[in-house]
Amino acid sequence: MRLQIRRALLCATLAVAPCAVLAQPAPLTPEQRQARLAQLAELERVAIIERKVMIPMRDGIRLQADIYRPRNAPGPVPIVFSRTPYNFNWWDVRNGVPRDQSAALEAVRRGYAYVVQNERGHFFSEGNWDILGPPLSDGEDTFSWFQRQPWFNGRAGTIGCSSTAEWQMAVASRDHPAHAAMIAQGYGAGVGRVGGWYEQGNWYRGGAVQMLFIAWLYGEQNQVRPTFPPGTTQEELVRMSKYFDLAQQAPPVDWAKALRHLPMQDLLKAIDAPRGIYADSMPVATGGRMIQRVPNSPAWYRGGLYHDDMPFAVPSYWFMSWYDVSVGPNLAMFQHALTKGKDEETRRHQYAVIAPVTHCAYTRATENTVVGERVMGDARLDYRAMTWGWFDTFLKGERTGLLDTLPRVRYFTMGSNRWQSAPSWPPPGAAPVTYYLASGGRANSRFGDGALVATPPAKDAPDVFTYDPASPVPSYGGNVCCTGNAVQAGSFDQRHMEARQDILVYTTEPFTEGTELSGPVTVTLYVSSDRKDTDFTVKLLDVEPDGTAWNLDETIQRMRWREGYDREPVWMEKGKVYKVTLGPLNTSNWFGPGHRLRIEVSSSNFPRFDRNMNTGGDNYSETTGLVATNRVHHSVAYPSSVTITVVRK
Repeated sequence: MRLQIRRALLCATLAVAPCAVLAQPAPLTPEQRQARLAQLAELERVAIIERKVMIPMRDGIRLQADIYRPRNAPGPVPIVFSRTPYNFNWWDVRNGVPRDQSAALEAVRRGYAYVVQNERGHFFSEGNWDILGPPLSDGEDTFSWFQRQPWFNGRAGTIGCSSTAEWQMAVASRDHPAHAAMIAQGYGAGVGRVGGWYEQGNWYRGGAVQMLFIAWLYGEQNQVRPTFPPGTTQEELVRMSKYFDLAQQAPPVDWAKALRHLPMQDLLKAIDAPRGIYADSMPVATGGRMIQRVPNSPAWYRGGLYHDDMPFAVPSYWFMSWYDVSVGPNLAMFQHALTKGKDEETRRHQYAVIAPVTHCAYTRATENTVVGERVMGDARLDYRAMTWGWFDTFLKGERTGLLDTLPRVRYFTMGSNRWQSAPSWPPPGAAPVTYYLASGGRANSRFGDGALVATPPAKDAPDVFTYDPASPVPSYGGNVCCTGNAVQAGSFDQRHMEARQDILVYTTEPFTEGTELSGPVTVTLYVSSDRKDTDFTVKLLDVEPDGTAWNLDETIQRMRWREGYDREPVWMEKGKVYKVTLGPLNTSNWFGPGHRLRIEVSSSNFPRFDRNMNTGGDNYSETTGLVATNRVHHSVAYPSSVTITVVRK
């Protein structure tokens, strides 16, 4: 997933991850051009280079790879392997100079072969593309091809962020002997169903569609594309790669406008996007038509996603961020590998980092990191040292000392703005603390009387609001990526949003002493509606003494799926009260003295999530919605609550 919407795809952040760009690059200065040429000369001096190597898969399809290996290696070497849907062509055809190849150069200098490969159906690779690069046998076949190379020492490590990470988990489930270690960063779209998460690769949250993927698919689902004739030689492909990189130049899109289109199934068609897996039947294993699926559709289990009934047996270093779209399923995947790994060796070698940044922005942290509008302080880490320490340990078998000092979980606590370490997640000393929703029936907006209190109110005074799909609550900041100008990720002061009458606001009294919230946050609501189906959304916030309200995490629940995503939809009856548990949300935040905890409750957060049309229909083919009158109940009989994880030290 991917900032292609901003006209430049997000580069994976560690030292050996490739950068992909689909848009017209900025012109280079003479100094930059000379630096590129000098870098290529140095790479040619230290590396044996094989470009456009067409690696055969078991079905005859060939996937292109560029291979860089140390020229004077004393023997076989390990491989650092990056697989991607993005453009890594070695030549910048628009500027007429080599592309930046610092990733390959650093890997070779450190004694590794560096291999970067395109998923099938993209760029020089043959076949039809499907999300996350299925079939899984492509990964196996590539590892087996590595094993047949005399220069390979038998141990390969995979690395990447976002779409260069998300394929790794399912391929790891195949337990290929050459797959010795992995570093997965911002990998949530590879998590299908793990534990209670049925996101199917970030496509859903609480059964609602996360619209970031729709914008991303605009630049990825092109099944009709320029290709070279079968049998084109490697020599010809290398030569032609200086003339053609096969990268599309997609017309710019105003996503703030485009994502409002109804019906949803025609959203990409309305901007003249290529036909593809979003709404069309496609000749791929999953069949396409993603927008028509439900959370447990069989198609989700035929692609490149990892599901928790699959084995896992690869030592893994997991990198997450608090303002990514997927920190919840990311944490669930880490915990799954840590506790359900194939054997003790696997379970012992699972480590995690959780940074206070947006999607794949780890190395953009500075000594004064700002995420959205909120200042995080010095959020830097030495990612290069961690990366190479990890690979030196598992691919070279060196005694680096890394595992003697590496904490199981290294996490950044916002508010106190400091890195912390823990042997588990949540950290030791974590315990649940529950607050109950209360009001006199007027919790609408931050000017209302909504509160979070220690005990539920004796009598129910439900808070009422209307949700109109034609006028949804707009997304403002948040844990999101890849929606272009529609939503900016990060933490922003929510006070102007909280003036809306369709947002219920519940806030604690000021904390008298500092309180660390590190771990899951679960919200249980007792709700009713005059429609058979609707949504309920929750946002978690830290309110400073001056009233500034920083968003921490957010979630949603589509009521038809409240009893389980592997069941048939269940409908609401008018006026009947239903218990629904949302989340869990996840964060690490220090509430200093005088700060307050707040949640917002509404029925939309658009276009972060798609709008529920409130009809009980399929939602994707509908153009007209119904206005819903929704209620949140809170009393001894209906104990709506928020349970946070407090770390006492």
